[in-house]
Amino acid sequence: MGIYMNKLPKITIYFWIMKISATTLGETAGDLLSMTLNVGYAVSSLILLSIFFVVLSLQLLSKTYHPLLYWMVILLTSTAGTTMSDYMDRTLGLGYAKGSLILVTILLSIFIFWRMTNTSFSVEKIKTTKVEFLYWVAIVFSNTLGTALGDFLADSSGLGFSGGALLISTLLVIITLASFFTSISKTLLFWLAFILTRPFGATMGDLLTKTTEKGGFGFGTIGSTIILAYILIFFIFLDQRKLNKTKSIANEVK
Repeated sequence: MGIYMNKLPKITIYFWIMKISATTLGETAGDLLSMTLNVGYAVSSLILLSIFFVVLSLQLLSKTYHPLLYWMVILLTSTAGTTMSDYMDRTLGLGYAKGSLILVTILLSIFIFWRMTNTSFSVEKIKTTKVEFLYWVAIVFSNTLGTALGDFLADSSGLGFSGGALLISTLLVIITLASFFTSISKTLLFWLAFILTRPFGATMGDLLTKTTEKGGFGFGTIGSTIILAYILIFFIFLDQRKLNKTKSIANEVK
């Protein structure tokens, strides 16, 4: 079962940079597909979920960690999460608060079922395909919840765009400090950070896409998607090069 130990990346600062880049790209790409290209939330969700299940199958069938494959799955969970959240909150008319509550309930149910398998929630202890599948399901709904939560904070809580961004940033700083200076479960902190980096990424996406008159950089969904794709690809390249170097050293030792 040791082959599963190397299928997921180590949780480092680079992991979180890539996570934020991927989730921000998911936000802009999801909006590009559903709104700019006028495909719609429902159809966009079906398209992205279909692609997600194909790429996820490849990830589950792989025997080792492949940076491009792994981050493609992360990107697709983020993009699908954006359209799924928008479909629930806007098309179905559930609203951000009710949509967030439903998603919290679903996510908690996933973790309860995960616990019933008598395995750890730790992402560093994924040892079977079944647990890895649960890991990915949890990530899908974590990113969907993060989208709904970010929209709720920005539009319905009264905090506004800047207030919501400030709150999320503060919470992420607190989680970071807690991971270094407290004995709080690192697994719990990981999942909290994973959820919150989604609305943080959405905030960054809004900053990139909004016009300068609205306080953004004015790149639009197309320009922002291209910029973020370049950043993510760059870090994937670095990760793959580091992985190749590690494998080369290991082969020389043998």
